[in-house]
Amino acid sequence: MDFNLSKEHEMVRQTAREFAEKELKPIAQRVDEEKEFPWESFKKMGKVGLMGMTVPKQYGGTGSDTIAYMLALEEVGRVCASTGLTMEAHNTLGIGHIYEKGTEEQRMKYLPRLVSGEALAAWALTEPGAGSDSGGLRTNAKLDGGEWVINGTKCFITQGAVAEAVVVMAVTDPTKGAKGISAFIVPKGTPGFGYGLNEDKIGMRGTITSELVFENCRVPKDNILGKPGEGFVGAMNILDKGRVAIAALAVGLAQGALDESVKYSKEREQFGKPICKNQAIQWMLADMSVQINAARLLVYRGAWMDDQKKRFTLQASMAKLFASTMATQAALKGIQIHGGYGYTKDYPVERFLRDAKLYEIGEGTSEVQRMVIARELIGAK
Repeated sequence: MDFNLSKEHEMVRQTAREFAEKELKPIAQRVDEEKEFPWESFKKMGKVGLMGMTVPKQYGGTGSDTIAYMLALEEVGRVCASTGLTMEAHNTLGIGHIYEKGTEEQRMKYLPRLVSGEALAAWALTEPGAGSDSGGLRTNAKLDGGEWVINGTKCFITQGAVAEAVVVMAVTDPTKGAKGISAFIVPKGTPGFGYGLNEDKIGMRGTITSELVFENCRVPKDNILGKPGEGFVGAMNILDKGRVAIAALAVGLAQGALDESVKYSKEREQFGKPICKNQAIQWMLADMSVQINAARLLVYRGAWMDDQKKRFTLQASMAKLFASTMATQAALKGIQIHGGYGYTKDYPVERFLRDAKLYEIGEGTSEVQRMVIARELIGAK
């Protein structure tokens, strides 16, 4: 068992860290306060290979493995969770589904522009009545000659309103339950494809979270991803990857909270000495570090299993459950260490807390992760 990262992995991590420190950290507070969607950041990220990391080079990607992708996510998430979330939803969900289930023609049509950072991909599964119950979708698609006609509403879709291509899950055969769900590529500007409200959130304010509306939205027959009825299984496979990726972002945020807390505790003096000399502060820092490193190992295990083409549903849910809960607790400890200043916008730890909570909800709540883990353990279906 080798815990050393390869030279290639170290290079990816260093590149992502330098980019995050130079380009993302200086604007992170403004992005949050002004609810600014940082388009220019994503274009720059595309140029350094962060917007299509696991996509093969023939489609314009960097061809990186999953571990390298997790390292990059952690570094981006360490300074700006909003940018990290958009990066993850674009790479793992939108692009991931097109690459995993798309035909060669679909890949060549959509992936090169998406991985360049000039355009974004989104992934639409959640509905007002189908959140944790992903099999209870009501959005439907019916074949009419050479076109699929889509009707329904999606909600909480990351970058849905600005994405150039959206992967949409819809029911094509209501008699088959989850096996009657299919996936479609719906380009922006397609007649019948519109937008509702963008959510006003407590955290992740630099992301756009959209309601998507489909009213007799017609897409070509060839826009289906995979075969009819394969959408749900494909979505669950993508969610495994997404859960490890969310865990990586959570580790990054928690590491950011720890870094800020160590720095502050060395600078802040009370009773004639830096507060880092106090045992109470030291213990909080120690607990944060232990939990972060434990979560990081869970992320690496899930990523390694994905690279080895092993089934990792259990490991993905474990990583997400532990890392997301840990990130919230690390942010709370960060605020406590900063004292009164931690409760103000003078320091980034308050933003870390508001952002962290999303990790316990998005791509499967903590309760859903416990359900998945239990089912895997007892062999239930």
